[in-house]
Amino acid sequence: MDAALAIAIGLAFAFALTNGFHDASNAIATLVATRAATPAQAIVLAAVFNMLGPILVGSAVAATIAGIVQVPADQTVAVIGAGLIGATSWNLLTWWRGLPSSSGQALVGGLVGAALVQGGTSAVNWGGFDGWRPVGVIGTLVALAISPVIGGVAAFVFLRVLRRGLRRGSARLRTPVNRSQWAGAAALAFSHGSNDAQKAVGLVAALLLAAGKTQSLSAPLWATVGSAAALTLGTAFGGWRIVKTIGQRIYRIRALDGFSSQASSSAVILGASFLGAPISTTHVVASSIIGIGVGRRRWHHVRWEIVREMGIAWLTTIPASAVIAAVAFMIWRWVA
Repeated sequence: MDAALAIAIGLAFAFALTNGFHDASNAIATLVATRAATPAQAIVLAAVFNMLGPILVGSAVAATIAGIVQVPADQTVAVIGAGLIGATSWNLLTWWRGLPSSSGQALVGGLVGAALVQGGTSAVNWGGFDGWRPVGVIGTLVALAISPVIGGVAAFVFLRVLRRGLRRGSARLRTPVNRSQWAGAAALAFSHGSNDAQKAVGLVAALLLAAGKTQSLSAPLWATVGSAAALTLGTAFGGWRIVKTIGQRIYRIRALDGFSSQASSSAVILGASFLGAPISTTHVVASSIIGIGVGRRRWHHVRWEIVREMGIAWLTTIPASAVIAAVAFMIWRWVA
């Protein structure tokens, strides 16, 4: 394995690590914020189900990500490597600010920025939809745009249904509700692994294919396991800034709120994984928290200044990561 390929694969796992800083932490944010579990217990839970997700749910998301750029084989390593530098750099910057930014958006921006410098607009698969399956940049961006709306509406409806069903409940329901959060967090970690881990897996597969190491976009098991492990490590060592924002700074949630967010978010993310739609766990979970605040008719308790700051980060993610990746590609090509 030559040095450039090894560096690019290492960058794919580094991206998965910073993805864990952001998205994997969302799977446990409500569980920890409502004190249904300790941080250590939540990390173990996330580790197990983040690993199971990409192994058991197939590779539809990986195939979508791998098809975003269409460059010559001898340029693939440089384009993907530079794209990963752009995405990872933006992930680190927004994590440092404690902003729940989209790793999926950053990755799309990074890949497009590097590909445009390499070969112009023809180097990007702009795509659309193949039936229900998103293809290329446009299909991915549509999925990224509508999934938070679905997540917010789903959480609003789910919470209202639960509150109506439990309106005569007593304090004895507190324990089963807390326990239900464990199941919800497990489902969310599983769905997250099935979607976000596949992003790095798809790029590793594309790198190996371009380098002639494999004959198809089917990634080896070590790529899937490595990506899932990197996600979990990101949660353990860097995810707590985002946990605090999701669990406390947007809207101070209760146990029933936490379960509603987990259940609705995991349903949206898992459905997207089966469709091959690379979406943002951060977008979906954050939107579900807003939906819960609205569902409790407590608009004034939602910290809209935090939502506004997150919105600005989301709007600037693609152009910012694209610019960083474009510069990184020029440096990569000059050094190589």
